[in-house]
Amino acid sequence: MTEPRTTVVVITHNRREQLLSTLDRLAGLPERPPVIVVDNASTDGTPGAVARRHPRVTVLAPGRNLGAPGRTLGVRHARTPYVAFSDDDSWWEPGALATAERLLDAHPRLGLLAAGVRVGPDGGPDPLNDLLAASPLGRAPDLPGPQVLGFLACAAVARREAYLEAGGYHPILFLGGEETLLAYDLVTRGWGVCHCPEVVAVHRPTGGVRPGRPATQRRNAVLTAWLRRPAAVALRHTRALALDARRDPEARTALRELAERFPAALRVRRPLPAAVEAAARRLDLEGTAP
Repeated sequence: MTEPRTTVVVITHNRREQLLSTLDRLAGLPERPPVIVVDNASTDGTPGAVARRHPRVTVLAPGRNLGAPGRTLGVRHARTPYVAFSDDDSWWEPGALATAERLLDAHPRLGLLAAGVRVGPDGGPDPLNDLLAASPLGRAPDLPGPQVLGFLACAAVARREAYLEAGGYHPILFLGGEETLLAYDLVTRGWGVCHCPEVVAVHRPTGGVRPGRPATQRRNAVLTAWLRRPAAVALRHTRALALDARRDPEARTALRELAERFPAALRVRRPLPAAVEAAARRLDLEGTAP
């Protein structure tokens, strides 16, 4: 048996049964990855249930809901060079993590790879796959796939060193549309972020869109602009949200939450270097997320 080289980090909140099913699937992977669960203040007995059914899984319970930065807590506790992320409704196909390891080994500048995603009860391709594959940022000779500035958090594998150097997920965003900011920060530090469809994650969401998620994602898109983009770009995003707020309750919620976080965002604002901003602008012009 070789030493494991990839740890799977899972964040969860009050979804005990779904998490246990996901852990069953992760336990069956041929790579036998160590798994770290970060329990974001669940009240449904999640830590005890995991300990009973999966005693080899490390459970971290910070005592409050950290949101997406809970993944950073898990990464800090990992002792492998690579970390793969799952949510309590997603997992990895057999062999996917071994493929990711080969790609990361062969491409030392690769900081994070965005996997291909099979979604829903039928396991069909997620529409995000085509969007990532068609990224207008093209390929770099030292990376294994199209360069992107976005990905799905529960379908990504990162180099631990790169993730921690970039600071992980930003606490101001909490959760929802948090990936773009991390991609910006990785690329700013010289790491590559690209789409590798040969690495496959399965996402099986249940219950439809979570309440409040659209508002949160809109809020975080504007916050990300204020944190990293030029003021003119951030103002344009803010004006669009304010106009929508006149008629859309979700936009009003997003605008109110933006106002609450705005002073903190300005204090830590750090605009992108010119080359990364040029890539972000190209995506703006193309109208594509990654």
